[in-house]
Amino acid sequence: MGNYILRRLGLIIPTLIGIMLINFAMVQFVPGGPIEQIIANLEGQGDVFETVGGGADAGAGGAELGGGNDQYLGARGLPPEFIAELEAQFGFDKPAWQRFLGMMWDYARFDFGESYFRSISVVDLVIEKMPVSISLGLWSTLIAYLVSIPLGIRKAVRDGSSFDTWTSGAIIVAYAIPGFLFAILLLVVFAGGSYLQWFPLRGLASDNWDQLSLWGKIVDYFWHITLPVLASTISAFATLTLLTKNSFLDEIKKQYVMTAKAKGLTETRVLYGHVFRNAMLIVIAGFPAVFVSVFFGGSLIIETIFSLDGLGRLGFEAAVSRDYPVIFATLYVFGLIGLLMGLVSDLMYVWIDPRIDFETREV
Repeated sequence: MGNYILRRLGLIIPTLIGIMLINFAMVQFVPGGPIEQIIANLEGQGDVFETVGGGADAGAGGAELGGGNDQYLGARGLPPEFIAELEAQFGFDKPAWQRFLGMMWDYARFDFGESYFRSISVVDLVIEKMPVSISLGLWSTLIAYLVSIPLGIRKAVRDGSSFDTWTSGAIIVAYAIPGFLFAILLLVVFAGGSYLQWFPLRGLASDNWDQLSLWGKIVDYFWHITLPVLASTISAFATLTLLTKNSFLDEIKKQYVMTAKAKGLTETRVLYGHVFRNAMLIVIAGFPAVFVSVFFGGSLIIETIFSLDGLGRLGFEAAVSRDYPVIFATLYVFGLIGLLMGLVSDLMYVWIDPRIDFETREV
């Protein structure tokens, strides 16, 4: 197993470099880089940016910007020396390949630099937004697994019954409702929209948070997080529940289950002593994807509706403002975490079923 782990860890490096290279190359063809944003603001145009020839010669985040101030319509009233100083300040006076290599060298040492427009390091900025994403991701993932796995097992055991039928209908309806629409419905019904005012409308804490006792802070936290977690979890139930059900159904029909029952073992002993370990393999296989997408990805729409300042809104605002240190640093970190979680998933396979041997397979 040690050799397999080393091979997987060795593959992480070229994979991560490939991810960063593809995204860095794509950014070069997107008009409206940070310098164009600054010039537009100086000229009173806000976020409006326009380049000569429809943007064919000016790329974002370091497309070749060294050709003079005639590249920018907004730069007509600004001296060339000022434009050159901006390019040098952001590092855009260097070729794209030099900027990419420098960026990867810094990231390899976990030096992510500062945000272009916030005057704060990227690490501090992500840490500042992390509590919201941790709250949403942790509780959403936990609730989805705690509800979906027992429900899926129950549906498999009672396959074809009335319980299986009406729960399947409810799951399909829940899956069909968009998360943002369900979030709005929760606000209207339970947050003082038109009916009840049981939960707060926005934020993760009350204004008097610092004055509350420890127990009061715990209650206040769950009071604020309930509706956002429900809204972000609703669509996760369907996939995980049906995956669990189908996995258990496949195992229940196998010969070893019939043999165990013929030996006189109880249904509970057969289900949780033999079937559970094999059936849960496919569920565990999907855990890294769920963990990364929900725990770290954040939800822009949910965060916007409930006025939460998390990683989802951070990523959106960084993309709009072309804050490339934030974009690429978060892409690097979350890509690395995603690759590592793939390895953790394989290790969990072996932990649950020691018969699985990744040592002899090709990576």
